Amino acid sequence: MPFNLTSKQKQSLTWLGVALAFILLLSLLGPILMPFIVAAILAYVLNPWLDRLCQLRFRNRQLPRPIAATLMILFVVACILAIVLIMVPILQKQIPLLHNQIPLFLDKLNTTIGPLLHDFGIQANIDSEGIKALISSHLSSSGDVIGKAVLSSIRVGGTAVLGMLANFILIPIVLFYLMVDWHALIARVRNFIPRRWLAQTQSWFKEVDELLAQYLRGQILVMVVLACYYSIGLAIAGFDLALPVGILTGLLVFIPYLGFGLGLFLALISAVLQFSDLHGLIAVAIIYGAGQALESFFLTPKLVGERIGLHPLTVIFALMAFGQLFGFIGILVALPASAVLSVAAKNLRISYLNSSFYRQSQ
Repeated sequence: MPFNLTSKQKQSLTWLGVALAFILLLSLLGPILMPFIVAAILAYVLNPWLDRLCQLRFRNRQLPRPIAATLMILFVVACILAIVLIMVPILQKQIPLLHNQIPLFLDKLNTTIGPLLHDFGIQANIDSEGIKALISSHLSSSGDVIGKAVLSSIRVGGTAVLGMLANFILIPIVLFYLMVDWHALIARVRNFIPRRWLAQTQSWFKEVDELLAQYLRGQILVMVVLACYYSIGLAIAGFDLALPVGILTGLLVFIPYLGFGLGLFLALISAVLQFSDLHGLIAVAIIYGAGQALESFFLTPKLVGERIGLHPLTVIFALMAFGQLFGFIGILVALPASAVLSVAAKNLRISYLNSSFYRQSQ
């Protein structure tokens, strides 16, 4: 029996098909969407500051939005370059020292822990000579290996390298146009929403915007406080690289677990290279243990707010899922994207509980 669809139902099915085709097109174009997605995220984050910058007056005139956007982009690029300039000297100074310092540290660890384990009846001994030979062989040939790998990647994957460079160049360009036309683009998107859904959709977007704004403001404050804490703590403990390691640890906390782990790894390397005893490792354990407790039990609940809080299992799953789908960019946006999805899930749950399908007993 053929279905007799009304004109309204036909129109709804047509637009539903258009929406599905658009989603399919986006999935097929996924590899080239990365610079546009990154630029859109940055534009959303920077737009409030851009609006404030445009309100500044110079010779009784407001700062033009294109000029303000250019200044904002230059500021972001300068911050990224500053982080790179902090990171590179650490690697340049510490990696070569590993060749000599790690074997010495292993000898010291073997001398200290060996007798303690022997008292408990455990016969364990670190093969420091074998580890020395392994480290020496790998570090001595690392330059040749890296050079050959770079040359091979240039020959074989030259297109991928050029594509990566093109993305890095394209992101600031896309970001500039998005920031200049941000309000006009938002108005166009709003005009595409069906009128009967406009009020509810605007309410949802307002809730999501408030949630993300709370997350971003709070996360920036957490990063600043932790960068100061780790820098001061490592400096008091006598670390030569207290400032760069502390700043990097604070800035990397926006990547849950991974950021803290990387900062802890850098601090442990600094402790091994600088101190000949366990003083450095004990100091790192105390500083980073207290820092993790400070972040988990005080800073994040007070500054970010419990409203953004997600269950630890949800956080781990979000990191893995978004990382699998979108790579490193997915890891960066996993938490805010999960917060947005939690708002959508909450509204869907309310709609489900208020529906006749749920309430009808028979």
